[in-house]
Amino acid sequence: MLKALLSEDYPRSRLLTALLVVIVAGLALAPFVFPGIRPLNTAATICVFIVLVASYDLLLGYTGIVSFAHTLFYGIGAYGVALALDAWPASWGAVALGTALGLALAMAIALLIGLFALRVQAIFFAMVTLAVASACLILASQLSGLTGGEDGLTYRVPHLLSPAFRLVDGKVLGVRLDGRIVSYYLLFLAAGALVLAMLRIVNSPFGRVLQAIRENPFRAEALGYRTAVYRTAATVAAAAAAALAGALMALWQKYTGPDTTLSLSIMIDILLMVVIGGMGTIYGAVVGATVFVLAKNYLQLLMAAAAGATAGLPLLPQLVSPDRWLLWLGILFVLSVYFFPSGIVGRLRGRGGEGGAPRG
Repeated sequence: MLKALLSEDYPRSRLLTALLVVIVAGLALAPFVFPGIRPLNTAATICVFIVLVASYDLLLGYTGIVSFAHTLFYGIGAYGVALALDAWPASWGAVALGTALGLALAMAIALLIGLFALRVQAIFFAMVTLAVASACLILASQLSGLTGGEDGLTYRVPHLLSPAFRLVDGKVLGVRLDGRIVSYYLLFLAAGALVLAMLRIVNSPFGRVLQAIRENPFRAEALGYRTAVYRTAATVAAAAAAALAGALMALWQKYTGPDTTLSLSIMIDILLMVVIGGMGTIYGAVVGATVFVLAKNYLQLLMAAAAGATAGLPLLPQLVSPDRWLLWLGILFVLSVYFFPSGIVGRLRGRGGEGGAPRG
């Protein structure tokens, strides 16, 4: 069963296996082990970004495509659900329709980008995707009548996912099983299914061809593989996964706006997570997203505690002031790249004697 789920792509490192088990178990038990709104929101964000980072790694790590339009597909998926729930009563039909429309539009735009831009050199393709993403961000900010403009859209979700819903009376293990918990586990299971699906894709013959294109596109073309077709297919598949991640986040947040879905800062965060976790491995998305989201959400709190503990010492309280958390986050990123040049997963697999590169 496990062999089929993981598509025979095992972590190949005891340390990595233990780390992945801790992450998955922590996310699965988050509502009960880490009660509270902030920890639950952090766990939900990790689940969504694991999918988003894995889908981007399908482009960058496995195919060698540098794109800056990934947040565009993420935003389209989120806006699809948001517009449907804003226009019609909160129902599963509206959720399904919004998800389907967002998914179809994201895949269509990815197909167009792939057909028109993937034949050019890598740097020009990156610039084309950046221009398209920037144009759509401006468009979403200005079409206030449709998208809510910079204020975004706030909407209701189906009753089953609302805090007013009660799965059972009373509490279970000290936690009230309301719609928020149901919403979290829907997101957790959907994210898990999407990650396993992408793991299957990269370990299929299609995924092997993508890796061959990444290593040497001219040789792959000489062997009879139409590289433009495979790159376009990879772009469409990655866009579909990103759009579904956006739909999940829209259901969780009950709010969708340009800054939360389409901004360039999210694209930079995705790149950081891919590098931290390790490119060319779906497991890197799990580790990278978890480490980065936890650091972004709790580093400031840890620094505030450190500043309080060193209040009587010279200079240290100013160095670890929570106002400087972005500085220390940047330092942590530089250190992670220095000590883990192939990412955390690559380093752990290297210690296990298997190397960090994906099989193939």
